[in-house]
Amino acid sequence: MISFSSFKTVFIAAGLTSVAFISHAQQSQITELESFPQCIERLQQLARKAGVSENTTVDILGHVKPLPKILGYDRNQPEFVQTFSGYFSKRVTHWRVNKGREKLAEHREFLAKLTQQYGVPAHYLIAFWGLETNFGGIKGKIPTIPALTTLACDQRRSVYFSEELIQALLLLERENLDEKDMIGSWAGAMGHTQFMPTAYMKYAKDGDADGKVDLWNNELDALASAAHFLQNLGWKTGFKWGREVLLPPGFNYQLAGKSHPQTLSFWSQQNVTQVSGKTFDDSDLKAAILVPAGHTGSAFMVYPNFDVILRWNNSEYYGIAVGHLADRIKGQGTLSKPLPKLPNYTLVEMQQFQEKLNQLGFDVGEADGILGPATRKGVRGFQVTVGLIADGYPSKETVEAVMNAPLNIEAEINS
Repeated sequence: MISFSSFKTVFIAAGLTSVAFISHAQQSQITELESFPQCIERLQQLARKAGVSENTTVDILGHVKPLPKILGYDRNQPEFVQTFSGYFSKRVTHWRVNKGREKLAEHREFLAKLTQQYGVPAHYLIAFWGLETNFGGIKGKIPTIPALTTLACDQRRSVYFSEELIQALLLLERENLDEKDMIGSWAGAMGHTQFMPTAYMKYAKDGDADGKVDLWNNELDALASAAHFLQNLGWKTGFKWGREVLLPPGFNYQLAGKSHPQTLSFWSQQNVTQVSGKTFDDSDLKAAILVPAGHTGSAFMVYPNFDVILRWNNSEYYGIAVGHLADRIKGQGTLSKPLPKLPNYTLVEMQQFQEKLNQLGFDVGEADGILGPATRKGVRGFQVTVGLIADGYPSKETVEAVMNAPLNIEAEINS
């Protein structure tokens, strides 16, 4: 799935109900002047309060050394903007599809039991596994306890990582782990499924009934844990994630976006069809249309289970990649359209583009260089104003039009 320099792993625990080890008063005590030894003392107090043993609190947490490189990863910003084409092509690969089919066959009997128990089809579990760690090939090599401690002692997200650290210490004791074996991403995500400690503690399952939950070395534990987690996130049994669709000429792209779900009956009336050309049956099932690569690329219709995928990782690109990879592993074909190319905009160029949109009155929020829903909405508004196809996609033509537009553009158009 994923580069470990991204912070996607935090979304695994974002929606979890966890014990709040840090009160508002304690949070206010975390100042920029706190030294690492002072931070360790504070974390040890929290560990004792949470029930971590004195041996672990003193002998392990008390001897942790900071990892300065972790803060570098946390602050790292990509030089270029991540486009759907670039993201998708690196993740839904022929190798990953073929390997996924091998793993599906290898664990078929066990996966069938998981589907019966948790309601999540096998090919989705394999797809998540493939995107997360390349089926266990890239689980990360950074020691979890020092990484989480370093982030807990940093001011930017101290509260969140302090709680995750405490959960990691409790996990270490519950599973009788050796701290040297607890390795993962720079942000503390661990094992085949890249669970944060909170998710590990709450949702990890003993898939092979050996009395231990090991997400680092046991594929059955990892798959069972993923199924249990997705069930708790709200996976709807019997429903797909979504599908690629064909949009008719003259489609109103202002209807696109996750914030505009409509019934299948509505989309059928808009002449949206399956890739085969088959129309949709009349149904009250809600679905949204996404066009992540603009009107020249593939369009997708996404169902409620797509939102469940986003609760694992809150990225529409990720959600589409998981869903399509699952379809491919099951035996379906490639996308009906080639991935369109977008110029390699730098982060600074995209931020300037967003700033100009804001100045023109098309609110995209903070100019962060990320092509998220707010930016696409602003782009769509501009495109409508100047008569471009309003797909919300920052094509070269659209970006040039925005950057060259006068600040009183609407007045000039209406004059």
